Parts: sequence; C-alpha cells; structure tokens
Amino acid sequence: MSADKVTDDRLAAVALGTDGPLVGVQGLGCMGMAHAYGPTDEAEARATLERALELGVTLFDTADMYGFGRNEEFLAPFVRAHRERLTLATKFGIVRREDDPSYQEIRNDRDHIRRSIEGSLRRLGVDHVDLYYMHRRNLDVPIEETVGAMAELVAEGKVRHLGLSEVSGSELRAAHAVHPIAAVQSEWSLFSRDVERNVVAAAAELGVAFVPYSPLGRGFLTGSFVSAEKELDANDWRRTQPRFTGDNAVANAALLAPVRQIAEARGVTPAQVALAWVHQRAEVHGLAVIPIPGTRKRVRLAENTAAAGLRLGADELALLEPIADKVAGNRYPDMAFSSAGRE
Repeated sequence: MSADKVTDDRLAAVALGTDGPLVGVQGLGCMGMAHAYGPTDEAEARATLERALELGVTLFDTADMYGFGRNEEFLAPFVRAHRERLTLATKFGIVRREDDPSYQEIRNDRDHIRRSIEGSLRRLGVDHVDLYYMHRRNLDVPIEETVGAMAELVAEGKVRHLGLSEVSGSELRAAHAVHPIAAVQSEWSLFSRDVERNVVAAAAELGVAFVPYSPLGRGFLTGSFVSAEKELDANDWRRTQPRFTGDNAVANAALLAPVRQIAEARGVTPAQVALAWVHQRAEVHGLAVIPIPGTRKRVRLAENTAAAGLRLGADELALLEPIADKVAGNRYPDMAFSSAGRE
C-alpha cells in the first residue's frame, strides 16, 4: 500500500466558503468538554484547547445547548485570550430543559434566534461570533425566513458568517439564495455517508465548506469501546445511541476490521485512518472539508491532527468503501432529529 506518511507539521489552512476566513483544515469539536460524554478533567481540557491552537487548529465549535450554555461558558476564557487567532462557531435551534431530560424542541423563528445570539455572546464574553449555525431545521419555518433573520445579525455585526447543520441540498440552495452560507455541518464518516446523496454536491456547487461532525463515529471508529452500555460512564450520552448498544454494537465492531488492517500495516491508529478518509473527501467531491473531531486530551488531539497528513491509497480506500452500507442501527434514537429522509 503506497501513500504519504503522517506528519506532525502544523495544519494547512482552507477557506470557509467563498468569502469566509481561513481556518486549519481540521477543527475541534468542543461539545464533550462540558456536555454528553461524562466527567471532564478541566485542566487537561483547557490544556488541549491551548495545544490545538499551537498545532494550527483554529476552528472551535460549540453550541448554546451543550450543557445548557455551560460549554460556551467553559470556552469563554480561552476564546477571549486568543480572540484574533481563532474562528469561533456556535449554534442555535435546539431547545432542551435541564429539569426535563426528555424535553426537546427545535426553534428557527426570528425571536428565538435573536434571544439565542444574545445569550451566546454573553456567555462567551465576545461581541461577535465568527460562524453562526442553525443547529437543526424546524420544517414548519421556511428556511428563507430563518436565514433572513440570521442575515440581520450579520448586518448588525453580531455574526460574521452563516452556517447550517443537518440540511438537504435543496435547503442549502434555498438558504444560500437569501444570504451566502459559509459552511454546512452534518455527520460524515466511514459509518455515516448519507450526506453524499445530495448536500455534498450542492455545497461543492455553491462554494460552501463542509464541516463533518463525529468524523470518528463518536469514538466508535477508534476502537476504544464496543458496548456503550457496558464500557462507558453512566452519564455518557452514547449509551442511548442505537449503533453503540446491544447487537448493533457487536455487528458494527466487526466492521472495523479493514480499518485496523490498514492501521497496522501503516503503523498508525484506527482513528487516523478514519480521519484520513474524511479528509480525502475534499479531493473526491471537490470542496473544502474541515472535520471537527472532539477530544479533551492532548494526546488524542496530536493523533487527530497528524491524520490530516495521512493519504490513503486506492487499494486502501477500496477496503473502506463497503463499510457504511453495512452499519447496523440509526445515528439517533429519533431520526427526526436529523436530516434523514431529506437528503
């Protein structure tokens, strides 16, 4: 198998959209630092943020619903200390209640958007957000209205660039006709390739960058766990996910065999193989691709960023190609939470 080796150089830069900022070709998903994945070693998480910037990671991704705002508050000191060196992304749209874990609502209306940006700016301690995403789509609100309200925030200087998460190709086109969209964010990995049906092509056509979240399959592609129920902390959100529990988890773990085979032959980790595959989607589909794997540990951060320098050969890619079609279980317990059926 022939291909380039992993390097530990600083990340190359790529533009977010046609007129967006240059960012490192790999970002950092910050959700797990204060939400969803169990207890956090705060000192190590803060050291990871600092190290990320040193390695050329400049896109830092959060959302107002992560930890009911606590994730934004956690990031605030880091963001303020390095404001001119980083690109800050946050999101609105998912409404949950801390006193009722089962409650979930999606809001895309103008009043909610305006309240949300004010809350995010206050928690982050900044006067603007570089990239503001609609986190999820409420189908009862025309996307043109939502993006129109978001565009008002750009005109007011509270937001620099707009993004969308979990949308279809037609929704992206409709949104982009109202105001330029810099980035679209959806799950994209060896386990999740639904976006390749149409939204990736639409993004490429429009010059919109693609930001894959969960490019490591929420950690499953690293081989670090098989059964979420048996191996992960009681407060870990992945224990509720169909792909990581019961018979699905056992079946999906078996799909990692070619990932491990390539990793062993190369002397790299399964995580690096999985991330390298995502990075090479940029070449395959002709658009900027900036995956945002999440981690709270410096050692994993170094591993992840090094994967941007790993190039897989055609025979390796062929081994990985069949995986997604064999994955057991949905991405979420309730797929209405995603763009499923609209791709």
